[in-house]
Amino acid sequence: MKVLILGGDGYLGWPTAMYFSERGHEVAILDNYLRRNCARDTDMEILYPTPNMHERVSIWKEHTNKDIEVYVGDLNDWDFTSKVFAEFKPDTVVHYAEQPSAPYSMLNTDTARLTLNNNIGATGNVIFAMKEHCPEAHLIKLGTMGEYGTPNIDIEEGWLDIEHNGRTGKFLFPRQAGSLYHTTKVMDTDLLWFYVRTWGLRVTDLMQGPVYGIFTDENKVDERLLPCFAYDEIFGTVLNRFMVQAVAGYPLTVYGKGGQTRGYLNIKDTLQCIYLAAQNPVEKGDLRIFNQFTETFSVNQLAEKVQTVGQQMGLDVEVKSIENPRKEMEEHYYNPKHTGLLELGLEPNYLTDEVLAEAMEKVLKHKDAISENRIFRGIKWNK
Repeated sequence: MKVLILGGDGYLGWPTAMYFSERGHEVAILDNYLRRNCARDTDMEILYPTPNMHERVSIWKEHTNKDIEVYVGDLNDWDFTSKVFAEFKPDTVVHYAEQPSAPYSMLNTDTARLTLNNNIGATGNVIFAMKEHCPEAHLIKLGTMGEYGTPNIDIEEGWLDIEHNGRTGKFLFPRQAGSLYHTTKVMDTDLLWFYVRTWGLRVTDLMQGPVYGIFTDENKVDERLLPCFAYDEIFGTVLNRFMVQAVAGYPLTVYGKGGQTRGYLNIKDTLQCIYLAAQNPVEKGDLRIFNQFTETFSVNQLAEKVQTVGQQMGLDVEVKSIENPRKEMEEHYYNPKHTGLLELGLEPNYLTDEVLAEAMEKVLKHKDAISENRIFRGIKWNK
């Protein structure tokens, strides 16, 4: 396949590029370094420095003799987007290219506007470019389990059969996002569903849970190939943050009662899921939705796991409940289905003590780089 990865500089984008390249596909990555710039502007730098995209692909070629093409530019720039799609003509498009943080979207009016304009505009231009230059291509869009919220019913994989006044129909599962970022993902799904129906696009929309971890099979050969690893309140996912807090001796920040439950997955499983979706493209005019996670945990359960492993490593790990800066239910029903990717062949990497210990050992090597003032700043949803 010719695979174009949008957001190829990101925590998931760069590992995805290596994963496809290692398996013999022709890969191009595209990014405008938005995440790096937002992190710099908010003083939320990652744990260890990562090379830019051109440097990364050179390092990758040193180890594999495989080329990855690089495009630097903004998907909100139509001329640039159209040029890339016309030139590369992908068979598969993997779309990660959005402002990725819920807290950032809730920080202030400027960050909210950036999130809204960037995310919706980028997805729109991707759709238009596919229609014009590669209408047979398969778009794999990274959505989020956060689109669903925490309804008091079982969460199906994207769709729900409804009976009303004696008639039946199949509709997108009702969604009630908990941040502006998550709301832009809801809007992405609506955009895609409209153009799937209108233009017959092929789309897989992956409702992914929070991802954790550092290592993949492809990056262990060279530390310079590791993904960007954020540990701050804005860009760090909860388990990655907890691991760094444990190493730093900073009390684990459990928001409120800590009963918030979500579906999680190892970074290795993100790569599996994207690849399985690409290897099994949908038919024209089909919007396929998978719920992409392997296990569900509450925040309290994650904190307990990190505390246990930290103590085994000789760390003094304290768990501390603090006032919840977010507007969310802290105790709720949560039962999402996730069978589609398992049926395609997903082989989960579960959250074991060994997996946590390996990642925390890596964090320990960078302990001196941890800046405690980045861990928690109390960004309030209702500010």
